[in-house]
Amino acid sequence: MAFDGITVSALRDEFERTLSGGHLAKIIQPEPNELVLTIKNNAKSWRVLLSADASLPLACMITDQRTAPMTAPNFCMLLRKHLAGGRLDRVTQPSLERVLIFHFTHRDELGDSREWQLIIELMGKHSNIILVDSSGRIVDAIKRISFNVSSVREVLPGREYFIPETQHKEDPMAADEPSFIRTVAEGDRPLYKSIYGSYTGISPVMAEELCYRAGLDPDSACSSLTEPEKIHLAHVFRIMTDDVKEGTFHPTMYLKNGEPFEFSCLELTEFGNLPKKTFDSVSALLTAFYAEKEIRTRIRQRSADLRKIVSTALERDARTLNLQEKQMHDTEKRDKYRVYGELLNTYGYSLESGAREMEAVNYYTGETVRVPLDPLLSPGENAKKYFARYTKLKRTAEALKERIASTKDELSHLDSISESLDTARDEADLDEIRDELAEYGFIKKKNQNGRKRSQKAKPLHFLSSDGFDIYVGKNNYQNEEITFRIGRPDDWWFHANDIPGSHVIVRGEGKELPDRTFEEAGRLAAHFSRAGTSPKVEVDYTLRRNLHKPTGGRPGFVLYYTNYSMMASTDISDIREV
Repeated sequence: MAFDGITVSALRDEFERTLSGGHLAKIIQPEPNELVLTIKNNAKSWRVLLSADASLPLACMITDQRTAPMTAPNFCMLLRKHLAGGRLDRVTQPSLERVLIFHFTHRDELGDSREWQLIIELMGKHSNIILVDSSGRIVDAIKRISFNVSSVREVLPGREYFIPETQHKEDPMAADEPSFIRTVAEGDRPLYKSIYGSYTGISPVMAEELCYRAGLDPDSACSSLTEPEKIHLAHVFRIMTDDVKEGTFHPTMYLKNGEPFEFSCLELTEFGNLPKKTFDSVSALLTAFYAEKEIRTRIRQRSADLRKIVSTALERDARTLNLQEKQMHDTEKRDKYRVYGELLNTYGYSLESGAREMEAVNYYTGETVRVPLDPLLSPGENAKKYFARYTKLKRTAEALKERIASTKDELSHLDSISESLDTARDEADLDEIRDELAEYGFIKKKNQNGRKRSQKAKPLHFLSSDGFDIYVGKNNYQNEEITFRIGRPDDWWFHANDIPGSHVIVRGEGKELPDRTFEEAGRLAAHFSRAGTSPKVEVDYTLRRNLHKPTGGRPGFVLYYTNYSMMASTDISDIREV
């Protein structure tokens, strides 16, 4: 993710405009490495989240409330003592470092004005929140770092605060075009690595973007650049730094397969073919990006047990089907035994006693065949033995045919459940999948007494550009619901061709659907299918009245013999969800 110095600069700009001059009204520490500051400014209250969590360092303004622990941690109590009620004078960022400094003025117990700095370092596993006094010494930190942990810098009370220069990078905001050319365009390193390796606050994504804007291959060696290419790249770099200096930011989230993929506060033209969402503020962008990521991650974690069950059942059924098909292949020689028996009944009277084989013409094909014989048995007894073998293999084939159909049906059902797990959005969806697995014997039914059930899951609801309601099932039960209870005979039904996926119903309300609505419904069916990561998917569509549910069929399983087909894109970023 591009949480680089440019994103931090955009945050600084937002904080400076919104919060400077306000008073710090409240400080809480809801998590061990997280603070929420409430700052009142211009008759409004703003909540600022500062997180030094190693997995997700973050600074942004939030709208939701966080719960404070019953007993405030020591670091929170220290901040309340020195900062609560103080004025936020300004917010700064040294160079283009991933560091924000909140400058506070607060009166101590004697009424004297004191200056403080609350510093958040957004540096992955090295992230920290540090309180520094007016002399530049550390008062305390949310994470204390001793010499045993880091030989580069101790973060302990009384130590002088400084930003470690471990990589010796230059300040991009101070670079001009000649110095950029000298710094970057030399050596044999790949060009984009030279850019982000030479300047602080430039992420690999932004380095690749600079190369893309300049029309250069980011993997090309620096030494291969011509002089005009160096000058053009330096010019592109200066335009980027000018945008940062002037606060010309465009908070944007880029999507891939409908999911958050990347974000940036400057336009990423290299992702111009991806759908995107723009935001009014950096905080709104970060909140939306990480909230979406968090939801998907949480659902995947909570569905891990179900995924394991479904995966194990799929592997078991695949092995069973393979064995059954091999057994079915073995029964294909049954007709040969029937013919042997018939030939023995026809020509066996001429055989001598104790013969080991009989040569005869197969009157079905005209070919000469050799029939092996048991010399201890008469021709009639040999014929009876062959007919018995034929009958046994015939019964086996008939039984295997039913078993193979049943195994394939179960595999198809499990495939659809696996796809439902990928589509699930909340705990209610997972509850429905658990119910389905229990109903068909894949897991044991649990006594629900005393167990708090999630809210009833609902299908996805979209609105087409022409104002038609479109419903999308997230699992087999919901597919059944939208197709046979929400859908009416004259509504249109869509589904990806011959692969697991969601049912899609467009409520026509007796009107003729525009082509654009057909196309949008097709894209939804393509996106919510097993092939949802492909650029294009074949989608079948037909009137709801043409669907038939077989007696005893599994939920969501339908038959249809009259349909149309289309090739649909899987991009649904422009379809509005209700």
